[in-house]
Amino acid sequence: MESFIAEILAKYNYWIYVILMMIGFYAMIGKRNLVKKLLGMNIFQTAIILFFVSTGAKTGGRIPILDKYEVLKHGVDVNTIVNPLPHVLMLTAIVVGVSVTGVALAVMIRIYRRYGTLEEDEILQKIEEENG
Repeated sequence: MESFIAEILAKYNYWIYVILMMIGFYAMIGKRNLVKKLLGMNIFQTAIILFFVSTGAKTGGRIPILDKYEVLKHGVDVNTIVNPLPHVLMLTAIVVGVSVTGVALAVMIRIYRRYGTLEEDEILQKIEEENG
């Protein structure tokens, strides 16, 4: 039992990411306001980005700048080098996330101007009245 608790405590950062993901998921599914849904999506995305960055971290790792002659002579010890790919991919994800947020806010402005609200139920009701 103690080893189980020690294992959970050793991975506390992953539990924080799961909690953040669930908060974001709840906001996207449970809320009716479009701005709250967008904030939930951003929280969810942030949790995923933090998860991927933490998986790319390595205790005692060094940056992957190597002398090619040393590498050709002795090879590369992958246990001492940090893989930069997760970090680079998450930088791309951050840029895409900011862009999606900007477009979503622009669409929300258009929705508000047309329907006078950002509440999902009221918007659907007004759409039915227009078509009905």
